[in-house]
Amino acid sequence: MKHKIIMAVFFTALFTLTNASAQSDDGFVTSSTTQQGKQFPKVNAEGKVKVQILAPEAKLVQLDIGGVKYPLTKDTSGLWTGESAPQDEGFHYYQLNIDGASVPDPGSLYFYGASRWGSGIEIPAKDQDIYALKNVPHGQVREHIYFSKVNNTLRRNFVYTPPGYEQNTSKRYPVLYLQHGGGEDETGWASQGHANLIMDNLIAEGKAVPFIIVMDNGTWRPTGNQQRPAAPAAGGGRPAGNWPPDGWADNFKKTLFEDIIPDIDANFRTITDSKGRAMAGLSMGGMQTRVITLADSDKFDYVGMFSGGSISPEDVEKNPDFVKNTALLFVSYGSRELENRRQGFGGDPKENTNMLAQKGLKTSFYVSPETAHEWQSWRRSLHQFAQLAFK
Repeated sequence: MKHKIIMAVFFTALFTLTNASAQSDDGFVTSSTTQQGKQFPKVNAEGKVKVQILAPEAKLVQLDIGGVKYPLTKDTSGLWTGESAPQDEGFHYYQLNIDGASVPDPGSLYFYGASRWGSGIEIPAKDQDIYALKNVPHGQVREHIYFSKVNNTLRRNFVYTPPGYEQNTSKRYPVLYLQHGGGEDETGWASQGHANLIMDNLIAEGKAVPFIIVMDNGTWRPTGNQQRPAAPAAGGGRPAGNWPPDGWADNFKKTLFEDIIPDIDANFRTITDSKGRAMAGLSMGGMQTRVITLADSDKFDYVGMFSGGSISPEDVEKNPDFVKNTALLFVSYGSRELENRRQGFGGDPKENTNMLAQKGLKTSFYVSPETAHEWQSWRRSLHQFAQLAFK
């Protein structure tokens, strides 16, 4: 079998450039997501982020993280320094604002999020061991180029193959099609999410069945009559009108069924029936998973929705084969998402999931402690889901 472009686990390298400096007098240490050879950005035990940039001509510099802008202070040499309030554990996008222009921090590694390449920082987590780089057998993340007949263009996805895939060439593996969120792309799950390291560690501990992960680009933008409603619903939150509009996931669904799955089955040693196939995603990717697996439940036995809504009893009444065909429905949220979640947006996800369990569907509802709509919630969700899939 010919593999396409094999990468030397580029995304692992991003995470493992742990060039942390010795702890300074103020308790801040260089972050694992700081560029090699740089000292800033830094983090401390409280989860505060400290940044520094030389901009002698600037009038105002701010650190923009978590939806809050924090002012930096300039010294006589033109060096600006400042810090944030404590942030949640895990990964966060951020940027600097210099005289009104939002720019990446030249000291950080860059990640694709918010529809751009920009800065990100890792806040050490109590459970970071689940995605730590360890001395265990490691799989590969490879860039895979393919031609999409649906879109009449070349596309790429990133494919994780588990440890032993190259050695045991007669073995076939189940496949998880794992989708990113809005404003992100096919690099997200291996880079920000550390999906490969999560799997390597679980497999080494005997907690997960070895399986392939396919990470493709499901980006969708409203076009034509699918423009986002301008006015929000009363009280804020969900936009007014039908959102997302009908048909919003159709192109990715067509690409998935006509291009991605056939290509993966042709080029990798996969189990090609529904028992060997799962779909999951975060946020927008979870919503795509919901739409696709409800309508085509015969294609995937295992379904995971991370911060991406839930499936209600009314949904399965309209799609009666879902309960019969689905071996597992996994739904998860960050605890702060549930605390701040407005009612009326598809119903209560825990209640929905529990009601489906009463109908005979095997379900799992997971809550990530003390996190919101962010990567630490989704890393933990994958860690939990991977232990249940294909069993």
